[in-house]
Amino acid sequence: MKTLEEYKEGQVLLIDKPLHWTSFQVVNKLRWVIKQQFKIKNIKVGHAGTLDPLATGLLILCTGKFTKQIETYQAQHKEYTGTITLGGTTPSYDLETEVDKTYPTDHITEEMIRDTTQQFVGEIDQKPPIFSAIKKEGKRLYELAREGKTTEIKARKITISAFEITNIDFPNVHFRVACSKGTYIRSLAYDFGFALQSGSHLSALRRTKIGDFHVDDAISVNQFLQDFGLDPLEEK
Repeated sequence: MKTLEEYKEGQVLLIDKPLHWTSFQVVNKLRWVIKQQFKIKNIKVGHAGTLDPLATGLLILCTGKFTKQIETYQAQHKEYTGTITLGGTTPSYDLETEVDKTYPTDHITEEMIRDTTQQFVGEIDQKPPIFSAIKKEGKRLYELAREGKTTEIKARKITISAFEITNIDFPNVHFRVACSKGTYIRSLAYDFGFALQSGSHLSALRRTKIGDFHVDDAISVNQFLQDFGLDPLEEK
């Protein structure tokens, strides 16, 4: 176990974020554990890149003086695995909201699916989802979306260096993506469906890499708790 001085000087913590947790909940839990363990009022803890509640996988946390390096980690390329489900769209582009529109899929072949990935490799323009934490006029877009308000979202330049189909069990398409900072995999899933003259949404997502850091080297929140002699949390 690290000492308080080590946490203050700075640590990079690799956490495998559990399903349904927000990135901020992970930060708050680990900060609380460190504060309780060392009986201190506060310590800096931050994460280097948000994961949606319905995503799992690698979350980099920095403590103490290393919080100044967060932007360095945020800028690094990321890799994900996940599942796109064809035939229906949702307002959030994932399963946070229910399917509200359905589309035909009879015309879609495995060859079409694999060929269509090439449309998204390289530098592309991508519109973030309306259900996102991007701020516009002082409000986060997801706040506007939950109020039923619509707003114009500008496309951003992002880079996808790899988009590989790893398995197809129709209507589910399993994939691996390597991409730049600022890429929304939910938007990729949404756009992918329309490129197939259909519709789709993201039904599973796991972040496996950030730069040279790999989720295989990460620990669970429960492992972090147990390292401090605390009882593990019940699975949600």
